[in-house]
Amino acid sequence: MLHLGTETGSRTTATTPAVPGATAPAAVTEEHGAAPCDLVTVPARQGLEAVDILRRDAGQGIGPVLHDDACDTLGFLVPPGTAEAWDVPGSACTQTAGRGLRIPAEPPVTGSGWLLPPEDDAPVTDPAVLRAALDQAARLIEAADNCR
Repeated sequence: MLHLGTETGSRTTATTPAVPGATAPAAVTEEHGAAPCDLVTVPARQGLEAVDILRRDAGQGIGPVLHDDACDTLGFLVPPGTAEAWDVPGSACTQTAGRGLRIPAEPPVTGSGWLLPPEDDAPVTDPAVLRAALDQAARLIEAADNCR
């Protein structure tokens, strides 16, 4: 599971339990000079579908995306302050004591890797764009599951 560190005062906001079986947060590395961000975590299936949706629409920038080593969850880096208003069912948004995680070159969460590494031209994903992509991904998954 992708989680930011408790030593930085992280918290999770969601209207429903975000990721079943969530574990205690892992350590986070902060680097100075990089843009700050929060982290939206979603189940991998929905996250991968959202990544495809965002990448198909060239006008919708997508920032760095993390995956956990078990490939259970994906984490989208979003602007700091996103966690305060994040209310997408089935997901969670974690902030780092209001300061935001600094985007490092290496994955900031222990036991994770980059699905999409940080790039200068797309520092983080716009939360409104991510919300729309996650909603569309959920509808696509539901439709596919109902075809079985």
